[in-house]
Amino acid sequence: MIFEEFAAAHMTVLLSVFGAAFVLGAVVNKTNFCTMGAVSDWVNMGDTGRFRAWVFAMAIALLGVVVLEATGVINVNSTLPPYRGSNFAWLEYILGGLIFGVGMTLASGCGNKTLIRIGGGNLKSVVVFAVIAVFAYFMLNPFPGTDDTLYSALFYSWTNPTSVSLTSGQDAGSLVAGLAGSDVAATRTVVGLVVVALMIWFIFRSPDFRGSFDNILAGLVVGLVVLAAWFITDSLVTISADGETLSWTKYASTESWDMLQDNPDARPRDVGVQSFTFINPIGQTLRYGLSNFDTTLVTFGLAAVAGVILGSFFWALVSGGFRFEWFVNFRDFITHVIGGIMMGVGGVLALGCTIGQGISGVSTLAVGSFLAVGSIILGSALTMKVQYYKMVYEDEASFGKALITALVDMKLLPAGMRKLEAI
Repeated sequence: MIFEEFAAAHMTVLLSVFGAAFVLGAVVNKTNFCTMGAVSDWVNMGDTGRFRAWVFAMAIALLGVVVLEATGVINVNSTLPPYRGSNFAWLEYILGGLIFGVGMTLASGCGNKTLIRIGGGNLKSVVVFAVIAVFAYFMLNPFPGTDDTLYSALFYSWTNPTSVSLTSGQDAGSLVAGLAGSDVAATRTVVGLVVVALMIWFIFRSPDFRGSFDNILAGLVVGLVVLAAWFITDSLVTISADGETLSWTKYASTESWDMLQDNPDARPRDVGVQSFTFINPIGQTLRYGLSNFDTTLVTFGLAAVAGVILGSFFWALVSGGFRFEWFVNFRDFITHVIGGIMMGVGGVLALGCTIGQGISGVSTLAVGSFLAVGSIILGSALTMKVQYYKMVYEDEASFGKALITALVDMKLLPAGMRKLEAI
């Protein structure tokens, strides 16, 4: 679609994103798609159904990006955040992922699940949302009266120096092409298809997964929604100064604003090629409120957050699942607050969450995304095992003993280091 007014193009994108997010919220609520739950099912019961649904969403989104890039429909080389960027901040991906994984376990769900639960009436998730918003906001924005952010105060001085500056993008296609001396675009296609094939083999080798309508539906829809967002922000609309394609530019480029407008300060923020992620957008809700609801701060992220909540709310009403829920006790409250803090900090540090890095990032084949996802899973699984040992052994199990035993269970430490009997 061609637009001669940037505002109309921007509104079209925001409404399209909202619609996709609404579908995401409704389907995730209906199918109980939950990445924290997926790890919990696997660790505690050996059930990989929801985990395979998560991987299925990755495979669908990745396959779509491979096909659409190969045919020239979209290009995800320059995105928000920069998944394929040449700055390979490996330590931040790992550390942020671990922090986020612990946080989402303590808070009973990731950023996306927090929004789903708000739509279903869960008041605990409203508190988690508020905590994430504050800490995600200050990870990127300075404290009042200073130039310091949480990121600069806590991480920059020792994590940034470990980052590696690559001569190419950090996606697997670019890295393999560099080693083989082959064409990047063609290599991305081949590597992407190989990864998709491996994912599909892993997913559908399970008879239980093949027989689960909800898991298949969840993975399919979540993957397609992530893909839809890439298309919406990169190729759905174009901007033209004269109504003809002889003088046009893509909506997400800075030139599209400059071509039609005189005031750069009025340009909407965070316009770019992007797909779904939820921690930074939750922080953007605080920015929007602190700005007295400045319309230039109505972003992709805000549309996504609102769409998921309302989509979940819609399904909760239709299915009769809407119900209010509050904290069991003060300890439950503190645990969820700590989880929200860790998600806000870790999600920004890792450049994304279980959806942002786990599906959107993975769909670009970014190596950092795979590192972040692995770290999120590890952080979550370790937390669950520690919680389990602490619950079973009560006073006998110190945190240190429970952690060492959990690491032994996961074969990350020698069996001789076990401190507690296996359960």
